[in-house]
Amino acid sequence: MTKKIGVGIIGASPERGWAVDAHIPALAQIPEAELVAVSTSRAESARAAASQFGVALAFDNAEALVARPEVDLAVVTVKVPYHFELVSAALNAGKAVYCEWPLGNGVEEAEALAKMAAEKGVYNAVGLQARSAPVIKYAKALVAEGYVGEVLSSTIVADGINWGADVLDCYRYLLDKDNGASMLTIPFGHTMDAFCSVLGEFASLNATTATRRKRVKVVESGEMIPATVADQIALTGELESGAVASVHFRGGFSRGTHFLWEITGTEGDLVITAGGGHTQMLPLAIQGARGEEALAPLTIPDAYQYPNLNLDDGPPASVARAYSTLVEDWLRGGQTLPSFADALLRHRMLKAIELSASTGSRASYLD
Repeated sequence: MTKKIGVGIIGASPERGWAVDAHIPALAQIPEAELVAVSTSRAESARAAASQFGVALAFDNAEALVARPEVDLAVVTVKVPYHFELVSAALNAGKAVYCEWPLGNGVEEAEALAKMAAEKGVYNAVGLQARSAPVIKYAKALVAEGYVGEVLSSTIVADGINWGADVLDCYRYLLDKDNGASMLTIPFGHTMDAFCSVLGEFASLNATTATRRKRVKVVESGEMIPATVADQIALTGELESGAVASVHFRGGFSRGTHFLWEITGTEGDLVITAGGGHTQMLPLAIQGARGEEALAPLTIPDAYQYPNLNLDDGPPASVARAYSTLVEDWLRGGQTLPSFADALLRHRMLKAIELSASTGSRASYLD
């Protein structure tokens, strides 16, 4: 590979955000890619970001960024309500796109973007980074090779971490359902994508959701603000394999279990744990046992690791794994990272969950 992949990040604030927290340090680990341009909503912050990150091109609008020939891949890291506009601009400019999850603010936007990407024929990926985690990849392989035998059931209990009794002012937008950035769409959505990548999709499901904390305190000011998103999500259903599944996400941070995922089969068990329900960015651990064995930690083989990444487990490492996979896709002309079509399927799942919760009836999201 002679020319590096020129990356332009839309939403690269120099102060805070997912770009500076995860994408910028992740890209520093990827020799085949180079950050060549940044854009924010203000010229001053764009220039500050370019200076801070050592980038020559800075713009106060995404259209100017995606028009540059130096940009091969447009990365969208802004809040969800702006995804549709910015991803559309990149696609219309003929650029490959990596959009953070959720792809759109609801299934209709996701459907339109997936259709547009297919029509443009450009590489497209969505930031469902949990699929790239070594533990998730290894668990998928173990299930596929029959480590647990036939999967009988699987259960998840998890904390949402946010969506508790209080909220930082910068995260108040997470409490407004109209913004499309909720416990359902973010940690739950990421986790269910990992779940389904390992065990397959739900044939049908039942869901119960509730907003138990209808007013939440802003940490900095003590202001009480309304919450319109669910802080309790309970899901049960039958997978296409016939296995029974149950998932419960609780808003905030409990005093008990933070993240526990059990997979039970006819021959053995797998148990995945973490410090919370954000499987897309938190370190994961896996244990297993077969037959009469006692549950014990499993060593992840080198084939599922990323030996060239010099990062402690966390958000930058999580995103760097995705970029590493993207580079492999780019060189091979394939698609291993979740695509917009994969994102659309997950959006349809979330819509089915909302439908089931609102009607009290069983729902499905598969054609």
